[in-house]
Amino acid sequence: MAQVEEKAVVTPIDLAIERIRRIYQGWNRNTPVEQMRAEWDAAFEGCSVPVSCERVFTGGVDGEWIAAGGAPKDKVILYFHGGGFRLGSVASHRDLIARIADASCCRVLAINYRLAPEHRFPAALDDALAAHDWLRGQGFRPENIAFAGDSAGGNLMLAAMLALRERGLPLPAAGILMSPWTDLAATGTSYVSRAEADPIHARPMILALAKAYLGDDGDPRHPLASPLHADLAGLPPLLIQVGDRETVLDDSTMFAEKARAAGVDVDLQVWDGMIHVFQMFGSELSQAQQAVDAIAGFLRQHLRIDVDRRPQ
Repeated sequence: MAQVEEKAVVTPIDLAIERIRRIYQGWNRNTPVEQMRAEWDAAFEGCSVPVSCERVFTGGVDGEWIAAGGAPKDKVILYFHGGGFRLGSVASHRDLIARIADASCCRVLAINYRLAPEHRFPAALDDALAAHDWLRGQGFRPENIAFAGDSAGGNLMLAAMLALRERGLPLPAAGILMSPWTDLAATGTSYVSRAEADPIHARPMILALAKAYLGDDGDPRHPLASPLHADLAGLPPLLIQVGDRETVLDDSTMFAEKARAAGVDVDLQVWDGMIHVFQMFGSELSQAQQAVDAIAGFLRQHLRIDVDRRPQ
């Protein structure tokens, strides 16, 4: 009797991985960065939930208000997109941001901070702080502000908090980190232990992105470039979500351990079988929406958002 060949089962996470690989496979060392940025934005642009989007300039930084109906006017999430400090924009992250805004019933201000290699550290941090200063100038109180960011945006979010603390300024009420890149020196053992499991980020790629951001003479252990190497005392409550297939897994686990040792309230969620910033794949992965729902609950708690008062 002839053997029946079994077909490989294609899972939702496989489809998400293939979507990313299709983009990366078209690039090489000679691909212009402008082309990479345009193709990345085109691959992820669009929005699956009904929100309002309004362009705004925040202290000289291009940004966008993204809000679902009924969001209170005095609460805000300041969002920093990922992309290795080289790619990404509000356009590439609009769907993820909109789903967070809708689930949490909170307005989001997302910014297009300057990118490397044209604008090296600390240009992105300067833009993040300028946007925060603009929010404060608009009358938003620290207890009504939360920061959020993914990947390099998570790094930037933490760096902004640390810079505010250094200046003796009030910190936001809470922070959301999705697959944060906290260690530009890439010292975690997950860069080896997850090398086969992670379909996207190899350590040489991570180090190349860090060099582009910092420059040839930049210090990858500078506390405002790599928050893992900073004094973390005094940071507000943090929610960290990371996939267990990521080479940057230890950027989350090591950071969470160090932050807790410094007295920071940290909720670390390691998601089984998930990849880097899996929350972006809301239409493919049920886990993505589950993660966004967890983010929304955390934000509503710390920003004191009463969803029962939201208009129906």
